[in-house]
Amino acid sequence: MSKRVTFKHSHRPSASRVRSAVVAAGLGTSMVLGVGAAFAAGTTGTTGTASLASTTTADSVAEQATAQGKAAKKAEHEAAKKAEAAKKKAAAKKKAAKKAAAKLPWETPVSHYELSASFGNDGSRWSHKHSGQDFAVPIGTKVEAAHKGTVVKAGPNGGGDGPAYGNAIVIKHSNGTYSQYAHLSKIKVHIGEHVKKGEKIALSGNTGNSSGPHLHFEIRTTANYGSAVNPVNYLHKVGIKV
Repeated sequence: MSKRVTFKHSHRPSASRVRSAVVAAGLGTSMVLGVGAAFAAGTTGTTGTASLASTTTADSVAEQATAQGKAAKKAEHEAAKKAEAAKKKAAAKKKAAKKAAAKLPWETPVSHYELSASFGNDGSRWSHKHSGQDFAVPIGTKVEAAHKGTVVKAGPNGGGDGPAYGNAIVIKHSNGTYSQYAHLSKIKVHIGEHVKKGEKIALSGNTGNSSGPHLHFEIRTTANYGSAVNPVNYLHKVGIKV
């Protein structure tokens, strides 16, 4: 009698199936975790990114403001340096001009002035052509000798040249020319006195035939009225800018 052989089917999964299941489970878990992580990252990242962008923008604006402030301060400093340099240059130029003028034998009779009536002009204040150059200055302005010499006329009535000149002075110079100063308020020298260039000889005024405060200045070939030449042209020839 033959034996009946019965095979029992095992319910244990094969190794390959086990490995497949583990891999699939791992992938599923990874996907789930990935989605969660992505969700968490997306949620957290939106707020963090906005905050970071805001901070970055604020820092950028602050840095830009600081840079602009430094640039403005530097520009202001440079402008101040240039202004100071220009001021020093102008002062040096003025000093050099004054030093150069001091070496010249002649000068203008007043330092600060405005030119008014010129030589040869017609006018109601004189009967003939204007015989000198008028320097408009306030009453009491210091009048200086334009060149060294000897006082030959000094006093009212034009020092002898007529009442139109008011108080006047005439100085004789070594080169044969004469300088005249008229419409003075005060005379500070006397006839026969020797004066140096730049010496105070009078104060300007408004005496005689004058419509306003000024100094009337002449260059003459003699001590008397009627021998005047253009004083500005003469001063230019001796190196004086008027």
